Amino acid sequence: MSIEFLLTSLVVIILPGTGVVLTLAAALSRGFAWSVMTALACTIAILPHAAAAILGLAALLHASALAFEIVRFAGVGYLLYLGWQTLKERGAMTINPDAPRASAVRTFMVAMGANALNPKLSVFFLAFLPQFISPQSTAPALDMAALAAVFMGMTFAVFAVYGALAALLRQRVLSSARIMAWLRRSFAAAFGLLAVRLALAER
Repeated sequence: MSIEFLLTSLVVIILPGTGVVLTLAAALSRGFAWSVMTALACTIAILPHAAAAILGLAALLHASALAFEIVRFAGVGYLLYLGWQTLKERGAMTINPDAPRASAVRTFMVAMGANALNPKLSVFFLAFLPQFISPQSTAPALDMAALAAVFMGMTFAVFAVYGALAALLRQRVLSSARIMAWLRRSFAAAFGLLAVRLALAER
C-alpha cells in the first residue's frame, strides 16, 4: 500500500463534499450515533463506483502501458481540477439542526443515494486506482478491490470523526467562515502538491 495512495485518498475524503455535509448535519441535528449511521450509508454507496472501475479498467491496465500513462495523467488533471474547484468555493457550510426529522430508514437511503450519485467518486476510482497497481500484477482486479476496500474503510473512519467533532465544536469550527476558508486553501494546496508528485512519479 503506497503512501501516495493513502495521502490522495485522505485528501479526497477529508475535502468537504456531499457525504461530509450529510454526516455533519446528522451529528448537529440528531447526535453522534445518527452521524455514524449516515457515514455508514455514504461508505456503502462507494461500492458501485469501485465495481465499475474494477470491471472496466483492470483488463485494459494489464494489457496496455500507454493506457496506464493516459490514466495517470488523467489523474493529474483531475487533482488540479479539484484544487481549482476548492479555491472557487465561497461561504461556510450551512447546517440546520432545527429542520424536521426524517426516519432512520429515509435518512440512511438519502445518504446512500447522495453518495452513489456523486460523480466525483466515479472519476476518482477510474483515474486513480490503476496508478497504484504494479504493471507486473497477475491479478489487477483483486489489487484494485483491495485498494477500494481501504478507501472505504478510511471514508467511514474520517466521516465518523467529522461527526464526533461536529457534535462537540459546532460554534468554534463549523460556524467560522475564517476557519472554513483556511481549510479550503489548505485542501487546494494539497491537491496541487499531489498532482505535481503524481506527474513526476516514475511508473
